[in-house]
Amino acid sequence: MVHVYNCHPYASQQIVQVEQEPGLVCCGGGSLFVVTAGGCKVEAYNLEREGCPLMCRFATMGSVRSILHSDIGDYLVTIEEKNSSTYLRAYTNWRYQAEEKARVGVRLLGHLLRGASQRGGVQMEIIEIPLSERPVAVACCPLTGDLLVGCDKTLVLFTLRRQNHQNTPNGQQPSSASPDQTPNPSASFLDFERSVILHLPATNPKQVALCAGYVAVQAELEVLVLKLHTNYEPKDPAAEETSEAAKDDQAEDQIDFLLLPRHQELLGERAANCDIPVSIEKTGLEDRGENAFSYVLFRRFTPDYFQGCSVEGTHLHSLKLHPLFPSRRSGSEEPACVFCFFSLPAAGYLYSLNGGVELLSTYQYPEKVLEAVLTDHLLHVITKSALQCFTVRCAAVAARLEDPYIDTTMRACPPSNLEVCALRMQLFIGLRCVRAYGRHVVLLSAADAETAEETERNAQRRGLSRKWTMSAPKETGAVVGHGWNLYVVETVPPLALYHEMVEYSQHYAQNMEHAQSLWHVLSEAHLLLRAALLQSSQPRRHGGPADDPPDRTAAERAFRENCAQLGDCFSRGSQSYCHQALPYYRMSGLSLTDVMARNRPLPSSPHAYGPGFLFYLKHYLLEETDQHLAQEAADEVIDIFSQSEPSQLIAACSSPTMTNVSPDRTLRILRQLEAGAGVSVALTITMATMALRLDDPAQYARLMERHAELVLVYGFIEEPRLLLHGGGAGRRADIAPTPLSHQMAASQPGLLVAAMVALHENNKVQLEQVDQMFQVLGCENSLQVDFWEATLMASSQEGVIQELLFRLSSVYIDRLINTSAGERLRQPPDRRSLKSADDLINSCSHYGALHPWLIVLSPPRSTSFEHQEALHKMQSLLCGPSLPVGSVAPLLESLPDQTLWGFSLHLLCATRRGQYEHGIEEILDRCPQAIIAYANHHLQDQYMDLWWKKLLPELCRRTRVAPDNCILLAALKETLVVVAMETSPAQFLELLPEDGTASYFLPHLLTCSQRHLLA
Repeated sequence: MVHVYNCHPYASQQIVQVEQEPGLVCCGGGSLFVVTAGGCKVEAYNLEREGCPLMCRFATMGSVRSILHSDIGDYLVTIEEKNSSTYLRAYTNWRYQAEEKARVGVRLLGHLLRGASQRGGVQMEIIEIPLSERPVAVACCPLTGDLLVGCDKTLVLFTLRRQNHQNTPNGQQPSSASPDQTPNPSASFLDFERSVILHLPATNPKQVALCAGYVAVQAELEVLVLKLHTNYEPKDPAAEETSEAAKDDQAEDQIDFLLLPRHQELLGERAANCDIPVSIEKTGLEDRGENAFSYVLFRRFTPDYFQGCSVEGTHLHSLKLHPLFPSRRSGSEEPACVFCFFSLPAAGYLYSLNGGVELLSTYQYPEKVLEAVLTDHLLHVITKSALQCFTVRCAAVAARLEDPYIDTTMRACPPSNLEVCALRMQLFIGLRCVRAYGRHVVLLSAADAETAEETERNAQRRGLSRKWTMSAPKETGAVVGHGWNLYVVETVPPLALYHEMVEYSQHYAQNMEHAQSLWHVLSEAHLLLRAALLQSSQPRRHGGPADDPPDRTAAERAFRENCAQLGDCFSRGSQSYCHQALPYYRMSGLSLTDVMARNRPLPSSPHAYGPGFLFYLKHYLLEETDQHLAQEAADEVIDIFSQSEPSQLIAACSSPTMTNVSPDRTLRILRQLEAGAGVSVALTITMATMALRLDDPAQYARLMERHAELVLVYGFIEEPRLLLHGGGAGRRADIAPTPLSHQMAASQPGLLVAAMVALHENNKVQLEQVDQMFQVLGCENSLQVDFWEATLMASSQEGVIQELLFRLSSVYIDRLINTSAGERLRQPPDRRSLKSADDLINSCSHYGALHPWLIVLSPPRSTSFEHQEALHKMQSLLCGPSLPVGSVAPLLESLPDQTLWGFSLHLLCATRRGQYEHGIEEILDRCPQAIIAYANHHLQDQYMDLWWKKLLPELCRRTRVAPDNCILLAALKETLVVVAMETSPAQFLELLPEDGTASYFLPHLLTCSQRHLLA
C-alpha cells in the first residue's frame, strides 16, 4: 500500500539553455552533461549556479550511446559508436575545455602521454579502453572511482589508478618534449587497470552497478547482486572446471526444451542456488590477492507478473547501488549500508544489502514509470507526463546500524519496512529521462505527436480516478518553438518539507479514527529529519554534492519536536504500540512535567489517560534519577494513578522522584485503596512510610505490627524501593537508604537484615550495594557483619559464600587484634551481634562445632565477651568445611601466637593442612593438658599410627626429662591405653623404651595380651 500526501517536495524549476536537442544527459561533480549534435558533442553546465551557465563543450571521437560521470577522479566514461564499431572511452581533465580550443590527448589504457600533458597535466585526455567484447553498460563506484563495464556475457572491473611521472615505464622521457620543456615531476594522471573479469554465460547484462565491492547486474527480467572479495585462499581449479563442465552439460541437455522462467527471489546465501553461473577469469594480477565472490541477491520476474503492462513493455530499469554513511562513520571510506534499487514499469523494489539482505520497500506506481532515481531522502520517478516523488527508508536502516539502542526503551525509530508514501505530483510533457544530483533533479522532455492539451487532459482524468493531487508545470510557455526541454527542478530542503508534513499531520490529529495516518505522517517526517542529520554530520566527500547541509541545530530542534509529537501519538494510541511512547518521549528531552501537561485529558473526558502515557509514567518512576518532582507535580502523579491504575500507587510512592509528595494527602488515598482492594503487605509498609514522614511514630508502629516480620520481608521483596533507592545501573550504582531504612536500623535491626538478605537472594540488590547502604546508615561494624552472617546462612552461590567467608574472617581477626585479655574492643559495635557463635554453629553448616581441645586452650570467660565471641566464630569457621585455609593464612600471620587463643588459631590452620606431628609437638610445648583431647579428635583412622609412632615416643622422651610432671605422666598413661588397644603384644613390646620401668608398662602389656587372646 502506498499512502498519498499532499506535500510539496519540489521548490522551483528552471530551463537549461541548450541550443541543440539533447540526446543523453548525466550529472556529477556539480555539473550537468548534455550530449548534443547527433551524439558527437558534450556540453557541461554548472548545476550549482543560478541559470546553469555553460562551462565548456568538447567533441567526442564517436557517437555517444551512453555517458556517465564519476565524482571520484572527475572523469567521464562513454560508450561510443563509429564506423559500425563500439568503443569505450574515458575523458579526464575535461574542465580545461572551457575555450573549446585547448589541446586534447588520446592514449590507450596503461600508456601515459608524452609532451604537454606530462609537463603540466592541464589538457584533456581521452583514454581508449580496449575490450574483447562489445560494451553494453558502464558504472562507476561512488567511493573509489573504479569502473565496471558490462559486455554481452562478461563483466570487467577496472581499478582507478593515479599515475605520476616517476611511474613512467623505465623512467623514459617523452620524445616529443623540447630541451627547454622540463617535465613536471609532480604531475599526476588518471589511469585504469583491469583487475577482475567475471563471466556470466547465462545472462545478457543491460545495466550494471558498482559500490563498495558490490556488483549488480540487470538483464531484461533478472537482477543479480554479487559481493567481491580479495585475499581469499585460492580455490581448486579442478573443482571449478568440473563445476563449469557440469553446467555446460546441463545447458546442452536443455537445448531441446523451451524453458519459461518463473518468478523467483533468493536472498543472502540462498542466492547461490540461482541458475546463473558466474566464474572469475585470472587477469595476471593475482599476486596481490586471490579474487572471489559471493552471491547476495537474485530476483527474477515473469513477463505476465504485473497487470496493466504488455509483455513486450515489461522489463527492468533504473538499477542503482546506493551507499549511506551514518554520522559515526563519516570519516570511514566504507559505507555502513548499501542499498540496491531496481524497477519495473509498475513497481519498484528497494533492498538493504548490509546486515542481512532485506526487502525494505515495494513501490506500487499508479501508472507506467519510465525511469527512477534514488537519493538519500527521496525516490524520484517519471512517467510520460509527470514527475512523482516517493519517500525512502534508507535512514531507518542506517539508524539501526549506527545505534544499537534503537528499538529499545532508550531510543526508537520508525520501522525500515514502513509503508512508503507518495508526495505531490508535478506535471510535465513527454518526459524521457531523469537524473539527480544533490537537491537537483534533471528532466529531459520531448513532446510526441500527442498535443499538450490532450496530455494534460488525459493526465487529469487519470489523476481524478486515483485522487492524486497534481500541479501544473510552471514553465508552460517554454515548449513553444521546439518540442524538447531540459529542466532542473530544485527539491525542497528537508527541514522545509518536514514542517509541511507536520502541518499536514494536523488534518489527522483531531480525529482518533485517523491515528494510524497521523503516526505514518509523523514517521515520514522523522525519517526525513534523520536523513538530514546524517547529511549535516558528514563532511563533503570529494566530488560530492555541494548543497548546503541543513543547520544541525535547527534539525536537532526539529528532531526533538518530532519525537515529542510521536510520543503524543503513541501515548494516546492503541495498547499494541503504547510502549513506543517511552523512547520517543526520552529522545524529545521533555521533562516529566512537560509530558504530563501534554497528556492532560480534555474536560469532556477527565479520566481518559492514554495507555502509552501511563506506560511512560510507570517506567519513568522506575528509573533511578536525581530529579525530584515538585509537590504539585508529585501529587498530580498520585491522582493519575489513583484514577487510572490504583495498583501502581505503591510503586509510585516508592519512587525517588516522588520524594516531595504530600504524605498526608497520599496516606488518605492509600487508605481508600486499602478499603477497596483489601489489606496487602506492601501497601501497609507504604502507609507506614507516609506515617513516618508525618512524624507519627505511634501510627507507624501500629501499621508495622499488623504483620509478622517474615510477612513484612515478603512485602519488601515485592517493592525493594521501600528500603533503598538506586542500584538500577548495576553493582557500582550509588545506593541511598530511605527514611524507613534509617528507622528500622534503629528500632528493628533484625527485620532490616532479614529484608536485605531476602532482596539479595532474590537478585534485587547486589552484595556491594548492601554494603554501601549499611555504610551510609553508619552500621558497617555491626549490622553489616550481621548481614554477612545471615547471607552466609541463606546463600547457595559458591562465589558469594567464599566472598563472605573471607570478609567475616577479616572482621573476626580484626576484632581479635584490637583487643586483649580484660580489654574491650577499641571500636565496639553499636550493639551485640544478632547471632551469637552458638547460634551460628547450630544453624549454619559453614560454622563447625568447636573441637574439644579448643575449650582447654581458651576456656570461657577468660577474655571479654566481644573477644570471646570473635574468637569462637573464627575458630568455628576453621572447624567448618567451607573456609579454605590458604585464603586466611596471610591474615593470621598478623595474629600473635603468644597467647593461647592466638596459638589455637595457628594450630587449627596447621591441623587443617594435615601437619599433625607438628601440632603434637606444639601442644606438648604450650599446653600439654590438651594433648589427649587433640589426639582423640584428630589421630583417628589413617592417622591412628601417630599414637605410637609420634605421640608415645614424644611423651616418653619428655617424661624422662621431667619425671615428676603429672600432666605428662597422665598423658602417657592415656596414650599407653590407646596403644595397647590398637597393637599386638609383639608390636607393643617393640614400642616400649629400653630404659623404661617394667612395673609401669606391665599392666598395659597384660591388657594388650588379653585383648589379643580374646580377639
